[in-house]
Amino acid sequence: MRKKRFHLFLLLFLLLLFFLPPSPIEARRKIDLVGREVPYFTLPSSQDRAITYADEYYGKYHLVITFFPAAFTPL
Repeated sequence: MRKKRFHLFLLLFLLLLFFLPPSPIEARRKIDLVGREVPYFTLPSSQDRAITYADEYYGKYHLVITFFPAAFTPL
């Protein structure tokens, strides 16, 4: 009975540690990149043409770039 109670207490303690938010010191270390200006770049698109950020998007649209590593490769 005591062993089960100890295991339950340990499990609850570990769950509590897992769901606690990060400390304020850790939160200050993160660099907020939202709204910061990015350098000009050129990337290939899925339509096999080069997309130049400076010419096609800068100042015209909000740009969100996503990357899917190994998305189209057989695993």
